[in-house]
Amino acid sequence: MVKKVENRHEAIGLTNEDVLKMYETMLLARRIDERMWLLNRAGKIPFVISCQGQEAAQVGAAFALDNKKDYIAPYYRDMGVVLHFGMTTKELMLSAFAKAEDPNSGGRQMPGHFGQKKNRILTGSSPVTTQVPHAVGVALAGKMQKKNFITFVTLGEGSSNQGDFHEGANFAGVHKLPVIIMVENNKYAISVPVEKQLACKNVSDRAIGYGMPGVTVDGKDPIEVYKVVKEAADRARNGEGPSLIETVTYRLTAHSSDDDDRQYRTAEDLAEGRATDPIITFAKYLHEQGILTDALETEINERIMTEVNEATDYAEQAPYAAPEDALKFVYAEDGGSI
Repeated sequence: MVKKVENRHEAIGLTNEDVLKMYETMLLARRIDERMWLLNRAGKIPFVISCQGQEAAQVGAAFALDNKKDYIAPYYRDMGVVLHFGMTTKELMLSAFAKAEDPNSGGRQMPGHFGQKKNRILTGSSPVTTQVPHAVGVALAGKMQKKNFITFVTLGEGSSNQGDFHEGANFAGVHKLPVIIMVENNKYAISVPVEKQLACKNVSDRAIGYGMPGVTVDGKDPIEVYKVVKEAADRARNGEGPSLIETVTYRLTAHSSDDDDRQYRTAEDLAEGRATDPIITFAKYLHEQGILTDALETEINERIMTEVNEATDYAEQAPYAAPEDALKFVYAEDGGSI
């Protein structure tokens, strides 16, 4: 019999069903990501930029939001966030294969450039950090229109050194906008370690300069991330302005499928990161709480793999966009204006 440990989730308002759903979403993101790496290595899809190791931060935060009315501006690793906000496994696979049905761009963009109007997912762009002023602008629009939604934007710690981050955060602070800025600190901006990126100890130390609270939290613990994001969301909805949250996590893969992280990370470093894999540690917590059993864990994994397999088969067989569609939404058509 498993010894039951402290129940941390009910203390902050999460039910057993909530945390089990969080685990399923984290595991689904992991299995989709793993499949994409296999497809890339098989030469079937061109590019992967991974969420592995960051699912706890993503899913913990997403569950603290209202996925029926809030707006999100995710960065390219945020598979866990967009899954909770309504993107499907099939849609993510269509994007990976760059097929015509890809909801993000109709097959025009690399995977990870999320965008879906019906689910209030703001379209991402290749230059990093441009999503911060976009999210701040949407928050300003909501405040001006007196609408009760907040915006949530994510970025890596390397992106927190870009001008878009500083300008967006400063504007949000000055105007007390309902926006949450969450930095997923995976300790490497591609190959540059965090100690060569920041002069301060934490990204969250910068919050005071923008007149907003800043907090650093264990990004490998979805319950802790949920707690701090929920507090920030409540503040924003109450008109108390923005927050800066730093989730300290670990990138379990190379920066992307075009990167070789063995050039800048040691085997010991990688082993240490894998030892705190949030998929494993959160499953352990759920087992200790008696929420997850071996049988249920097997059933969940089999169901997810069936979903991933079906989505892979569908996307691989789906048609590509017509060549002439590359000009759509770029140039005026039929003599009209854009």
